[in-house]
Amino acid sequence: MSLYPLARPLLFALDAEKAHNLTLPMLCRAERLGLTGAIRKPKPDPRTVMGITFPNPVGLAAGLDKDGAYIDGLAALGFGSIEIGTVTPRAQPGNPQPRMFRLPAARAIINRMGFNNGGVDAFVANVQASRFYQEKQGVLGLNIGKNADTPIERAADDYLECLRAVYPFASYVTVNISSPNTKNLRQLQDASELDVLLAQLKGEQSRLADKYGRYVPLALKIAPDVDADQIRDIGAALLRHRIDGVIATNTTLMRRDVEGMRHATQQGGLSGAPVFDLSNIVIRALYKEVGDAIPIIGVGGILRGQDAAAKIQAGAQLVQLYSGLIYRGPALVRECADALRAQKGNRQ
Repeated sequence: MSLYPLARPLLFALDAEKAHNLTLPMLCRAERLGLTGAIRKPKPDPRTVMGITFPNPVGLAAGLDKDGAYIDGLAALGFGSIEIGTVTPRAQPGNPQPRMFRLPAARAIINRMGFNNGGVDAFVANVQASRFYQEKQGVLGLNIGKNADTPIERAADDYLECLRAVYPFASYVTVNISSPNTKNLRQLQDASELDVLLAQLKGEQSRLADKYGRYVPLALKIAPDVDADQIRDIGAALLRHRIDGVIATNTTLMRRDVEGMRHATQQGGLSGAPVFDLSNIVIRALYKEVGDAIPIIGVGGILRGQDAAAKIQAGAQLVQLYSGLIYRGPALVRECADALRAQKGNRQ
């Protein structure tokens, strides 16, 4: 773990996506060679959310491993859950490169990846090949989306196809309707369209539960760029359709906190520290709408243990990390888990 501060300047000298594509295979090789044993993993702190027992409340957010090719390496970092994807029914290259940019002064990242992935069949094959899945080592979330060339009025078809494909292998399934990098995707958060989509997904979930004799929870991932009316509508839809969880939030289109910085005008979703307050506002407002009936998983701008604790204080039951890992490295997982364990102890 102490090596990451030494490695970070070398990685940051590379294009962000190239560094990403270099680091994950190296992590997997290190795990296979038994070189990750020195990583100080979080102490057990089980939390039961969505009917699932998470070994600790700190998870990996979707986006780092879109194809599920690096599950075993990521599991070595001590996460309480690993969420992979977003996957689409058919393989697609995503948006043209370069499409990922660091803003170190803001501890932020802008990406416009565009759901680049090898398609759901390859995704499922990778999951099945992982020891994490084969040995039932922990909680695995599978995040699904729609292909870029699927008309928005046919989006439900893509989500249903992916749900059918991943259902047997998932601890839970996340429905991503909040990426800013797929044209018109976020309009699925509008009340009427969300209602139709959730009704179809819940119906399919019920059929699949009967087919496989196992209930797999559904979580909805929403954007930070929603107003009070949208949050009320989303909360009502979650309750009405009895969705099992909600992940708040995805990346933002706002640039207020990074204006004037290099890359700030790049198109795409902004993540990292500038999203921290935005996501907390959404979590607090959403919690007012759904209370404890719909568990919230808090994401956005967690770079310290105190940040993770703030998500729980805002109303989340679990947290997920992404951009913080890029800036802080694996030590962040243990730091956040320690902070949440101490927070729970203080409340008891």
